[in-house]
Amino acid sequence: MSIEIDIDAMCKSTIGKELTPAEGRILGSIMGVKRLKDKEMLCKEGDAAGTLFILIEGKLDLFSDKEGKESVIYTMHKGECAGTRAFIDRTSRKATLVANGDATVYTLEPDAFETLIEGNPRLIYKVMSALFRNTHTNLIRMNNEARQLSNYINKTQGRY
Repeated sequence: MSIEIDIDAMCKSTIGKELTPAEGRILGSIMGVKRLKDKEMLCKEGDAAGTLFILIEGKLDLFSDKEGKESVIYTMHKGECAGTRAFIDRTSRKATLVANGDATVYTLEPDAFETLIEGNPRLIYKVMSALFRNTHTNLIRMNNEARQLSNYINKTQGRY
């Protein structure tokens, strides 16, 4: 698997920024690669797989089904990751991911990741810290968007 992994690109992603090149090679050795064509689905809301996805090239649209209507809730860009909750909790997907143009995604399975615990605890710590920061960043972004929407609806704190 690791032959197709661009370690430099992976180390520039949100989960790889703190990794040394050696740690990047170790993590890359257990990752997979998915190449998607425009409009190709990576995963569907409700799927049970716990795979973590790291977008290396292209864009991915995140769709969520609300009341029978799917709508784009976010567009991922190079270096971002998705599936953190499913990866950690091993629960079903909360969104559908679809390629917006051609895309390359690196995949990480929970069971493969856990094989690194004994021999590479510092690597595990760095990746888990990055996943926490990623989740926290997403939460802050969503809170800001909710605040802006509330301000718009209530016509407060700005010119509308």
